[in-house]
Formats: sequence, C-alpha cells, structure tokens
Amino acid sequence: MKAMQIAGYTFANGLAAAPMAGVTDRVFRALCRSLGANVTTGEMVSARPELRATRKSRLRLDQAGEPAPRIVQIAGGDVADLVHAAKVNADEGADIIDINMGCPAKKVCRKAAGSALMADEDRVAAILDGVVNAVAIPVTLKMRTGVSADRRNAVAIARRAEQAGIAALAVHGRTRDQHYTGVAEYDTIAAVKRAVSLPVWANGDIDSPAKARAVLAATGADGLMIGRAACRRPWLFREIAIERATGVPPAPPTLADERQWLLGLIEQLHDFYGEQQGVRVARKHIGWLNERRPVSPALYMDMVQADTAARQLRLLDCCFDAAAAAEQRLRQRPEEQAAGPDSAAAA
Repeated sequence: MKAMQIAGYTFANGLAAAPMAGVTDRVFRALCRSLGANVTTGEMVSARPELRATRKSRLRLDQAGEPAPRIVQIAGGDVADLVHAAKVNADEGADIIDINMGCPAKKVCRKAAGSALMADEDRVAAILDGVVNAVAIPVTLKMRTGVSADRRNAVAIARRAEQAGIAALAVHGRTRDQHYTGVAEYDTIAAVKRAVSLPVWANGDIDSPAKARAVLAATGADGLMIGRAACRRPWLFREIAIERATGVPPAPPTLADERQWLLGLIEQLHDFYGEQQGVRVARKHIGWLNERRPVSPALYMDMVQADTAARQLRLLDCCFDAAAAAEQRLRQRPEEQAAGPDSAAAA
C-alpha cells in the first residue's frame, strides 16, 4: 500500500477510520490516530442550519487540537443547505469537506439524504457541483455501491464526482438496502477505481491484516477505510500497517496495552462529554470490550449500569483484573502439567 495523495495531503499508509455517528468523536479519533490511522473524519453532521448550534452538533464539530487535515462530514438532501454547511465549516477551519452519501440509516434516508441520494443522480450531480464550487478546500465523497442489487450505480456517480472536481472517493461495498447485512462485495469498488483517476478508499468488512491484503488486491484501491472492526479493535490500523510493511503478522496487543488504551479512552470521554453523558457514551466501548473479553454477566451488567465515572472506571479495573487472573491461570497450567502428578501430590 503506497502513500496516498489527496489535494496536497500525503497519507503514508492510506489507512482511514470511517466516520461513524455516535462513535468517532474527537476522543476516539485521537486513539485511532495513535494506533496507526492516517486519516480520521469527524462524525456526520446535518447540513440544516438550524441544527448547527445544538450541543450534539457542537461536540461533533469539535476538532480542537487535531492535526491537519481536519475533515468535516456533512449530510443532507438540499443543495442549498449543503453548500451553506460547506462554506461555514470551511470558514471555521475545516481542511476538507466530506459529503455523506453512504449512511443507510432510516432517519437519514427518509430525508432523502445519505445513501438515499444515490437514487437521484441528477441531484447528486447538483450537490457535488454546488459544494465543490462553493469552497476553496478539497471536497471528498463517501458512498455505497448503489441503491440495490439491481441498481449498482457507483461507477456512474464516481464519474460525475470526478467531473465535478471531487478530490477522493470512499466506497462501501454494500448497497443502500443491505444496510450492514450480508457481506461486502468488492467488484464494484474495483470498477470504480478503473473508471476514474481519483484516489479511492475501499470500505467494508475489513477486519484483519489478511482481509486488508485481499481487499487491496481485489479492488486496486489506494487506501482502506475501516469502520465497525475498528470500534472493536482500534489497534487494527497498526496491525495492518505492520503486516503491509514487514510481511509478518504482528503479535496481538497485550492485556496491559488494552487496559491502558481503554481506560484512557473512557477517562477522556468523561472529560469531553461531562460525567453524565460521558458515562453513557462509554457503555458502547464497554460492550465491545465484553465481545473481546467476556466477563461474568453480573460484572458486565454492573459496568453498563454504572451511573458515575468513578464507579465505571473502578468496575473496568475489576474486569481487567479478572482477565489478568485468568491469563495467569492459563500460564500456570502447562507448568503444572510439566511437573507431573507426583509433584502435584507432594504439594
């Protein structure tokens, strides 16, 4: 995977954390960058002017202290709203504007936004032309392979995007009506890459260094964009980068590494959102931890029901203490077996 060039910005390994509403806040983006992601994008924000001043939007737009390029993703179905949102964000310091035509959520699509826009190619063209002409900074586009299995029109939209002056594309290997079911397909992403000269990120079901290698080979993409797998294992970016550089799969992180990363993330979430909201936001990360390292149902329920920052962190410490004790028991078993039954009886 070579360095990826986008409108003057160079990304050494082309690894991007996909923008995910409710997940990729400023705190999580920083963790992903520390673990190998070259590119991070702010959470999707509505282009509707009346929603910009809400606390939710303000937090999603918070990119204080982040390195360039600071990327803001806007979503909406109205050309004028999107043009206005692009201008405002450019004026307030965004380095790149990303247009969302990939979100399959019903509350987004029923407003003819997100991936629903792909059903109206003329409107897509009007949006792309309008936003690109409205700002002096690069504009990128995230989309899906199409509306449905019988209408995969990503190639047509990619060509329109290139004509409009879009700087780069990210293509998720599912159609709008698939949401996140089934499996991603990469033939359409490969067709997009062949059809345009733009840099292309391949996105969808990239969950290991081996899968990353296979997707790059199948698509010819310039980079990889990783979403749901990074929620569960944000160090996946580092693993892919190491494997691509050395050809050797890296060792998984130690329990101590996981403990440091997760507790640091949770503490920062408490600070970023304030205790009450921070505790609630942290629960999804606790859920992903439990998928990786299941604990007793009682401890898990205590963790997700904790209503103070101190209790949540204390229970997380208990969780990692239990995991460390289990690892220690596993290490001792081979030693006991090697010592033999006589040794055990003598003890």
